Amino acid sequence: MDNTVHYISSEWLTLDRVEEILTKNIKLALSDEAVGRINRCRQYLDDKMKSQKEPIYGITTGFGSLCNINIDLESLSQLQKNLMMSHACGTGERVPDEIVKLMLLLKIQSLSYGNSGVQLATVQGLVDMFNNDILPVVYQQGSLGASGDLSPLAHLCLPLIGKGVVKYKGDERPGADVFAEVGLKTIEPMSKEGLALLNGTQFMSAFGVWSLLKARKIVVLADKIGALSLDSFDGRIEPFGEQVNLVRHQPGQIATARAIRHHLEGSELIKQPKVHVQDPYSFRCMPQVHGAAKDTVDYVITRLEGEINSPTDNPTVFPEDDIVVSAGNFHGEPIALPMDFLAVAVAELGSISERRTYKLISGTRNLPSFLVAKPGLNSGFMIPQYTAASIVSQSKGLCWPASCDSIPSSQGQEDHVSMGSNSATKLYRVVNNTERVLAIELFNAAQALEFRRPLKTSPELEQWHAEYRKVVPFINEDTEMYPLIAKSIEFIRENP
Repeated sequence: MDNTVHYISSEWLTLDRVEEILTKNIKLALSDEAVGRINRCRQYLDDKMKSQKEPIYGITTGFGSLCNINIDLESLSQLQKNLMMSHACGTGERVPDEIVKLMLLLKIQSLSYGNSGVQLATVQGLVDMFNNDILPVVYQQGSLGASGDLSPLAHLCLPLIGKGVVKYKGDERPGADVFAEVGLKTIEPMSKEGLALLNGTQFMSAFGVWSLLKARKIVVLADKIGALSLDSFDGRIEPFGEQVNLVRHQPGQIATARAIRHHLEGSELIKQPKVHVQDPYSFRCMPQVHGAAKDTVDYVITRLEGEINSPTDNPTVFPEDDIVVSAGNFHGEPIALPMDFLAVAVAELGSISERRTYKLISGTRNLPSFLVAKPGLNSGFMIPQYTAASIVSQSKGLCWPASCDSIPSSQGQEDHVSMGSNSATKLYRVVNNTERVLAIELFNAAQALEFRRPLKTSPELEQWHAEYRKVVPFINEDTEMYPLIAKSIEFIRENP
């Protein structure tokens, strides 16, 4: 088996495989199965149009509230072109390159099931864009999360018809110029193709999948950093015991308690006799809070994996059953709600992390105020906590569920939308925010540990601390902190 190529097929596409494709720069190819499905569906649709007398939405009619206007056969290709051009109305921030590439992968996967009616050349064009790192310029604002991600997907697919702008080898250029340079041909869209390309949830799904991949790492890091903070704070291990966590029957809670115990195995500090009877909730309740976030991540994985393994455009074509159904599989609600849920869970990890940071600098349990030997002359770690608090506050604001909102569009024909695109982009921001907050906690916990010497934490955490010290030094006197926070963020990305 060629490990440098991923064959697009009906085989279940997992998050693990998506991550592997993106991180290992694996190329895509259409399997024989996918080619057969795509060709069969296109042939069926061509034959259907020759015999069908009644209008078929989006194929022989206009779109949205224009669904009752029939289009003559000679204009069907222009209809699809017009759709793609008129719907490219994005604005705001650019979609990051890695998420644009993920959008391409997910759109290819969705079109490969043989339920969309596209021609093979169209899907192959998207594959060629992916393999050559021809990344369309896509904007974050413009989708309502129903009728699919119309605007961002229009920007994604415009290069196929010689329109739009792409990023190629670091430069932004007209898509048509890059296609010509690479030797790729643009397509002449056939009936339904513009609709198949623009309908779908690949913008939402791409942001959701990217955020999930990072969230899976964050829940693991939160335990590890939290364990170091607990030991540096001279905390107690009893709340992490097996019995007290098993009796509640929450899988994430049990897993977190075990992880904390594992991280602190062999610690001299955790074995020290404790004067205090209890620790603050931000330490003592890590199993309950971190565990709830873990359980949320596991749930959202099931929803997102289901989404990326589905055709989500409209109408849906079933050649074997001679059915063309105009329905609502483009509606983002099935993933909008889970993404809002995940944003809350990940934000909570940031919230409890900031509280541990606050306790570490509070001048209690024989730690110096603000974690410097000479507070007063030095502000020490006073302001990193401010930064963490600011980030946490922003995340709280972002946690208002976008899926609660709906604004009717298309003259009322599209009268309930998911706003899942906003759920997705908010989730992306919350995930990045929490990563920064955890990096600031590690910055503080590593500093606090130095004031416990000569006692040591566990061998595992001592080794991690030693690696951290190679990039972030102990702070004796005030210095510029922002470069060290940046290095701390980079460290946890590269050293989970």
